[in-house]
Amino acid sequence: MSAAATPPGGSNGRPDRIFAGYVFDLDGTVYLGDALLPGAGQAIAELRGAGARIVFVTNKPLEPGDAYAAKLVRLGVPASRADVVTSVDSLVGYLRREHPAATLLCVTETSTRDELVEAGFAVTTDPAQTAVVVVSFDRTFDYAKLNAAYRAVKHHGATIVATNPDPYCPTPDGGLPDCAAMLAAIEACTGARAEAIVGKPSVHMARALEERLGLTAAAVAVVGDRLLTDVAMAHSLGMAGVLVLTGATTLADVRAGDVAPDFVIDGLGELLPPDPTLAGR
Repeated sequence: MSAAATPPGGSNGRPDRIFAGYVFDLDGTVYLGDALLPGAGQAIAELRGAGARIVFVTNKPLEPGDAYAAKLVRLGVPASRADVVTSVDSLVGYLRREHPAATLLCVTETSTRDELVEAGFAVTTDPAQTAVVVVSFDRTFDYAKLNAAYRAVKHHGATIVATNPDPYCPTPDGGLPDCAAMLAAIEACTGARAEAIVGKPSVHMARALEERLGLTAAAVAVVGDRLLTDVAMAHSLGMAGVLVLTGATTLADVRAGDVAPDFVIDGLGELLPPDPTLAGR
């Protein structure tokens, strides 16, 4: 990215130092669909070689964390379950703190429901027995699920908690409606609003990331393709926000937006400084 393309409030494109820790978004940042994005594997390997701590984060709740770790390994990026934080991890933490004994009605896919059951929560399909309606990215969303959520909230006083605020998920063929679409339908018919949306950029997700990295905020960069989740979360924590233009955001979006990244790069191949000896930690 040239200096002439620098967004208001941003820097001259690529970072000028290596940070002690990195939080990498996955979809649209490290990979797109089943393909590793150009430069991603090499950049992550070089950062690890320089001693940086790395955590991967995703708002996408369709698979458990170990499946995302396995996908990274399959694409040539070493990763373990401990290296991945998902919006469902954040959801489980939030529910354990705020609704530890709640019975849940899940407007989710089966994998998310299964993770909640494994975490010890009771789930139901009966609106009258529901304390919390959990909403997430759900490709099986239908009128029956909407009606059950409506009745649980409107007639039985259930609370709404959602995994993530993303309106769509980037895919090679143009994207899929994400959690915000399901949540909007439920909020529209009930007149209620979600008590919490626990994925990026929420404080709940931020807490999970800080625990995994074990570093001060100023030593960490969040790298992602969305202004309102990745960069906004970085800034709320006092971390550097690096926007990569390989996913959901264009340079025109950056220029028109209210959130100004600290750095803007065309791809992860530009993440390291031109002089890799610049640690700057």
